[in-house]
Order: sequence, then structure tokens, then C-alpha cells
Amino acid sequence: MALRLPPFQPLPPPPSDSQLLEIALSALRPTQMCVGMAEIRSRQIDFAKDSPQERRRYLRQKPTPLVRSQAGDLWMVDRHHRLRGLMEEDPGATAFGYVALDLPFRDPQQVLEDLRQRGWLYLFDGRGLGPFPPSALPEKLTDTQDDPYRSLVWKLKRERVIAAAPLIPFHEFRWGAWLRSRTLPPFSSERLQPALASARTLARSRGASHLAGWLGTPVA
Repeated sequence: MALRLPPFQPLPPPPSDSQLLEIALSALRPTQMCVGMAEIRSRQIDFAKDSPQERRRYLRQKPTPLVRSQAGDLWMVDRHHRLRGLMEEDPGATAFGYVALDLPFRDPQQVLEDLRQRGWLYLFDGRGLGPFPPSALPEKLTDTQDDPYRSLVWKLKRERVIAAAPLIPFHEFRWGAWLRSRTLPPFSSERLQPALASARTLARSRGASHLAGWLGTPVA
């Protein structure tokens, strides 16, 4: 299974700290339909351990790239897992972001069509079905669906079975789509363990070598 994603334009890097915006998480609209809830829960636990000062310092270091419409509406084009984890812990939280793109449209559907053409939308659902039209995207971050394969890939990244590829949009979903095309034992975002051994073997195999972040089998 290959994701039929369009070519993408790279996101501009964050500006200086003085140019960051502090925004309410509830004001941000997602640009993907699903997330991996295992990662959300892990980030929620991490945020719960931080003091308010530690949390603000961390969020300043990880600003969210934003797209702003002429009406002032904001779409987040990264950081969905991090910020949903924070929102689950503190629904009234704020984060820091920067305007990666200003668009001269007031109509949200025009904004989303522009983003689709830039390769800045993920329009597949939690079962890997799609692509759906941009209008199918949830309006709230907390309404994103769970994709257990995205959770599985997050776990493989944490174990250093797969390397990060931050310049490739939806890198983890590409891996998830490939694993979906293989046979794995039944699992869920709450119970990844049944599929982990098989997923590790598959992710290290030559069959996955075309995917960015492939590391192969560790040298003994």
C-alpha cells in the first residue's frame, strides 16, 4: 500500500523568538484526519510532570508552523501529537507558533484546497482509507481519529528501529501505510505489544529499505 500524497513544499523554518505568537490550542484547526493515541497519551504524561514554566520553555523551543487565512483563522501544519497531548492535559492551554503562510482567502475551503496542492494535508482516516476531500478534516484537534498504525510507528521510532525524517511530511503515516500492507497480529493503540515483534522484523527488512528512515538490522 502506497500513500497517494502529492509532491510537497517544505515548511519555512521558525523565525526568531520575538516573532512567535502565543495562541490558544482551541483556536487551531488540524490539517490531518488522525493521530496515534499511544503517542498522545505519552505526551500527556510528560506534560503532567512539567511545571508551567518548564512547559512554556519547551513549547517556545518547538513552535508550531501555522497557516493564517484572511479572516484570521489558523491551521496547524505540524505538532498535532504534541499539542493534542497538551490539550488532553489542559484544555485551556496555549502554545507558541509562527505564521508559515498567509493566504488571501476568507473561505476555509479555499484555504484547504491551497494546502492540499502544497502537500500540507493528510486526508486518510484512522483505517488508512482515503484520500478524502479536504472538507472531511475535523475542525478541532480533539476530533482527530485514532490510527493504531501511527501509534505503532511512533513506538518503533522510540525504540530506534526507524529514524526520524522531519523534512518529509507525514513520514510516520507513510511507514504506517506500508505496515498495513503486511500481516500483523491484532493490536490497538492501547495494546501495541502483540504486533511489536513482527513490526520490528518487518521495519528492519530489505522490503522496507525504500522508506525514509530505514535503518536495517543493527550490527551486532
